[in-house]
Amino acid sequence: MSEEEMIKRLRGDLLDGYDEELEMELEDRNIDAVAGVLTDSAEYHSARRQYFRELFRLQGELVKLQDWVATTKRKVVIIFEGRDAAGKGGVIKRITQRLNPRVARVVALPAPGDREKTQWYFQRYVPHLPAGGEMVLFDRSWYNRAGVERVMGFCTDGELEEFFRTVPEFEKMLVRSGIVLIKYWFSISDDEQNLRFLGRIHDPLKQWKLSPMDLESRRRWEAYTKAKEDMLERTHIPEAPWWVVPADDKKKARLNCITHLLSQLPYEEVERPEVVLPPRVRHEDYVRHPVPDSMMVPQRY
Repeated sequence: MSEEEMIKRLRGDLLDGYDEELEMELEDRNIDAVAGVLTDSAEYHSARRQYFRELFRLQGELVKLQDWVATTKRKVVIIFEGRDAAGKGGVIKRITQRLNPRVARVVALPAPGDREKTQWYFQRYVPHLPAGGEMVLFDRSWYNRAGVERVMGFCTDGELEEFFRTVPEFEKMLVRSGIVLIKYWFSISDDEQNLRFLGRIHDPLKQWKLSPMDLESRRRWEAYTKAKEDMLERTHIPEAPWWVVPADDKKKARLNCITHLLSQLPYEEVERPEVVLPPRVRHEDYVRHPVPDSMMVPQRY
């Protein structure tokens, strides 16, 4: 990749970060007015408009899915795995952006503590599984053992083999209990991960995303590839198959993943009763007391 191409790609990645803020502000009626912000390219304007329109349409469907899950008391688990900087967090953010956190919640567990290391491996994940009417999105999951723990030497060969023997049975138990289990692997190329890491290094707002473990994963790219291939081969079961999301293009990956997710559940739009705002009750003896100036937040904007 030439220096000019790299700068162009890094700029596009930066713009994508700004889009995250725009997505929270925009409504359908605003798309044409703001889709051209930050760039003069007519082609890019058009692509962003199309992306926003599709994203908002799909998020509307996700709201319908949420209502259906809550009404029918379904239990849904969605696992997101992939290399560092593959875009897992980005798609999770778009899925949950407009949903009720009481229905759709994200689980992103830290490294296990000393006590957790002595437990049954799956034990710390079980409390986070959904009850009826809930969707749980795992930003990394029990598959840490098949990935980072294996590559970085945090588990023994025996522990790894026990994981591969146990995980199909564990997931079959979840499915038999009524949980819908959907597993996504976000796949990016060597060059794309390198570019995204460079973008994080040079963006002060994203440097926190880079841990020493992330940097070491860059050096061990081939070991992670072998681990991924082994994991997909040994844990791709009919009850809970893996779905691979090509993720070099972040926006396409988000739209494709959400579209596929919606296709995996037989949701229907739930009819809601008409909402009528009741009149405010007023009492003649009601007096609203002023708030002391010392308690007010300074109005700097």
